Amino acid sequence: MKINDQGIVYLFLILLIMVINILLLLAGFAALIFGANKLVDAASSIAVKLGIPNIVIGLTIVAFGTSAPELVVNLMAAVTGSTAVVMGNVLGSNIFNILGILGISAIIYPLTVKSSTTWLEIPLSLLAALCVLVVGADVWLNNSPINLVSRSEGIVLLLFFSIFLVYNLMVAKTGGTEEKMEIKDYSRGKSVLFIVLGLVGLILGGRLIVDSAVAIAQVIGLSERVIGLTVISVGTSLPELATSIVAVRKKNVDIALGNVVGSNIFNIFFILGVSTTITPVLLQESSFIDIFVNIAASLLLFIFVFTGRGRKVERWEGFLFLILYIIYVTYLVMS
Repeated sequence: MKINDQGIVYLFLILLIMVINILLLLAGFAALIFGANKLVDAASSIAVKLGIPNIVIGLTIVAFGTSAPELVVNLMAAVTGSTAVVMGNVLGSNIFNILGILGISAIIYPLTVKSSTTWLEIPLSLLAALCVLVVGADVWLNNSPINLVSRSEGIVLLLFFSIFLVYNLMVAKTGGTEEKMEIKDYSRGKSVLFIVLGLVGLILGGRLIVDSAVAIAQVIGLSERVIGLTVISVGTSLPELATSIVAVRKKNVDIALGNVVGSNIFNIFFILGVSTTITPVLLQESSFIDIFVNIAASLLLFIFVFTGRGRKVERWEGFLFLILYIIYVTYLVMS
């Protein structure tokens, strides 16, 4: 009886630890998204008062804000040495963006490519996916003993990002149209307060997510890589999911597609670039499965958009995306 009682107590403690960490994880996501929203609203309000055009605000402040969850989580993971979370979050977010978000969006309403910028960004997102393979495959390409994304390779990714950012600014300026945006009108004092609150929310949320996710992985026996590819990547991609669903419900399908493709480019060139510049990331052999899945998802999107009639992602293709994502997540958990 004594052994049984000890077993029950042990099981109760394990469940209690799991519940606490799940609650901390959810609190971290809430703080992260709240912080990102407040930071974007306050910074945009100040930018308008300084006379910065909406185009520049949209391509810089808003773009950085929607990717802030992935960025902060990766920075926290890089600083604490959880490099498996760094790569898992980037690859998992990009895979979920295409197979999950675009899959759901296309099921709601077929995604037609209208904007000329999206025509370039879709091939560029495929190039970004291939870049991860090139910078990570040191054993295959350089006969190195390990696969490592080094600081110098992180800086190269950041240089690619700077070119992408300048290109977007040039296209926006030569387009001759101002992007319609709803920007909060805060006083300067209120804007500064919300910027501080936003930064606190981002930092606190990012730390809670990394710490609780690692703890959950240890308790249930999943690797940090799998947690990063699933729970963390889906949670940090919630802003993109919400934006895309709202856009397709309003029939703004090009916004939904551009939002996801732009996020994928941003994740690899900027977020992975910053993360690996801070801490070089050692790649596990299993990570190459995720790299190839990311390339395959990007290639599928390229094929669906640039072949067939109408230059669109049809509903059946959206269902295919979603089914492939479910198969991929099932494989991760089962393996």
